[in-house]
Amino acid sequence: MKNIKIAISGDLGSGKSVLAKCLKETLGFDVISVGVIQRELAAKYGMDALEFNKFMETHPEIDEECDNMVIALGKEERGLILDSRLAWHFIPHSFKIHLLVDNLLAGKRVYEDNIRKNEKYSSIEDAAKKLLDRKSSEVLRYKALYGVDVEDKNNYDCVIDTTGKTPEEIFEQVITKYNNWLEKQ
Repeated sequence: MKNIKIAISGDLGSGKSVLAKCLKETLGFDVISVGVIQRELAAKYGMDALEFNKFMETHPEIDEECDNMVIALGKEERGLILDSRLAWHFIPHSFKIHLLVDNLLAGKRVYEDNIRKNEKYSSIEDAAKKLLDRKSSEVLRYKALYGVDVEDKNNYDCVIDTTGKTPEEIFEQVITKYNNWLEKQ
């Protein structure tokens, strides 16, 4: 079972990175974050995350490059955790997790996050609004490029609303569903 892939997608600020770290500690799989890669690309282009999302709407070659990387990772003979909005689509044999969160809480989490250096917001409300704008941009882009609806919960093996839950509670729900999924493989 060392070739297992876990695809974590979901709302911005829903706790995908925290969950990925918890899963890594337990399972020993490497974590690949497409979001980190895209933030690095945005910085390279001198843009914040929202500007870069809008830019990608007219530059599909950037999505294609990221997507081809995810597809290649899905074929590797090792366990991986992919923090990516579309890994579930490009790696259909993966365990697919989707995290949801209240938008204002997501705005608070992202506003207070020191890791996202090219995502600066004037307030929690500003962060929440820009997160919604990014989400809308991504949903439209993914429907146009791939014909997929990332908001359709039927795409996933595990869907959790992280609002009001601790990382430990989220992890426990995920690991239970993951173990059930493993038994069926």
